[in-house]
Amino acid sequence: MNDHMVLRKKLSTYETAKGQLRNVPPEVLLEVLKAWESWTGSTKDFYVSVGFSRRKMAAVIGKAKKLKREGHFPVEEFQEISLPITGEPSSPGPCVAIELSWDSGRVIRFPRVDDLLDFLKKAA
Repeated sequence: MNDHMVLRKKLSTYETAKGQLRNVPPEVLLEVLKAWESWTGSTKDFYVSVGFSRRKMAAVIGKAKKLKREGHFPVEEFQEISLPITGEPSSPGPCVAIELSWDSGRVIRFPRVDDLLDFLKKAA
């Protein structure tokens, strides 16, 4: 939450007399984007914690995403995360199927990734 207070102060320096956020530098846009991507609560709570309206923050986040797509921010290295296995797996060895929880509590199992991709393409 302290990070959002700092972010709020940084953003407020680029707020015009009419309340618009103008000329926000790319470094601050990257901070906003990282805070947005790591936020686990509701969007409304994020906007409140940063102290700006949904409309203002949507414009800032949109601009940051655009800059990221265009390669203005340095690419972060991929970091593998290994999680400890808890309990006994239901079947030894590698995963034998991909399970997709569908509406009405249905579960669909796909034996191969290609089958899942075909299904998703047809469902879209």
